[in-house]
Amino acid sequence: MLHPRISLDQWRSFIAVVDSGGFSRAGEALHKTQSSVSYAVQKIEELLEVALFAREGRKAALTPAGKALYQRAVQLVEKASALERTAEALGPDWQPELRLAVEVVYPTWSLLESLERFGREYPRTSVQLFETVLGGADEALFEGRVDLAVTPHVPQGFGGTPLMPIRFIAAAHPDHPLHALGRPLGLDDLRDHRHLLIRDSAVQRTRESGGWIGADQRWTVSNKATQITAACMGMGFAWFPEHAIQRELDSGRLKPLPLREGAERSSEIYLVFADPDFPNAATQRMAEILREDAGKLAEQCERGEVMPT
Repeated sequence: MLHPRISLDQWRSFIAVVDSGGFSRAGEALHKTQSSVSYAVQKIEELLEVALFAREGRKAALTPAGKALYQRAVQLVEKASALERTAEALGPDWQPELRLAVEVVYPTWSLLESLERFGREYPRTSVQLFETVLGGADEALFEGRVDLAVTPHVPQGFGGTPLMPIRFIAAAHPDHPLHALGRPLGLDDLRDHRHLLIRDSAVQRTRESGGWIGADQRWTVSNKATQITAACMGMGFAWFPEHAIQRELDSGRLKPLPLREGAERSSEIYLVFADPDFPNAATQRMAEILREDAGKLAEQCERGEVMPT
């Protein structure tokens, strides 16, 4: 491997002469003497056997070779600076990857905003996001596949910090037969119609989302977008996170079911560390961001503000 004959410090001197317009000003900018700057430029010319400047009266102008080398020198110094910044970021607290499990009922838009904040602060940390349902987060925590989880279920052996409540609403398309009954509904009425559910994302599946009520007809899908679309097409009913169907409610594509009991349900969402005693800096910061954003989200809900889906 060849060893460079020109040091970065010498290239910086050359760049400073060009940028500042002279050797004297370059010395001031670099906090060096004019003679040391001149010597650095002369060494480049001697070692590379190339003229960087041509005298034009009292001024020195770049030669064609000098212009070409100036552009390359700027790129070289910038890359060296970037390398140093990367080395600083890869300190003892650096985490190459953050693994995060988030229950699908959590507002997606808020989660993405939180991740964007995290990304600005930890640009060199990759993120593995697992969008889980029911036992999926529990399983990921037990198996050590995630560093942090946002889940309505705090698995045994772990501690959870309340993050925010989620309100669920039973709803169906306005033309659904349940709405055509024109009266308050009971659970027996629901059991005669198709219930739309989301599949447990755990490998060892034991539950289905939406609180299955024993309906003879049920469709189980893998994500909430499919569940919502099916309901908007009149294919069934479900309990949805209110924030997830706000647009559908406002546009009239979905309508709350007039249940005598259970029309609305509430579930607390928790923040769970895989290792609460020794979380690394990136995991701890992600948790702080989620808590901050969830707090703002809860305030919006209390004010009745419409949230993006």
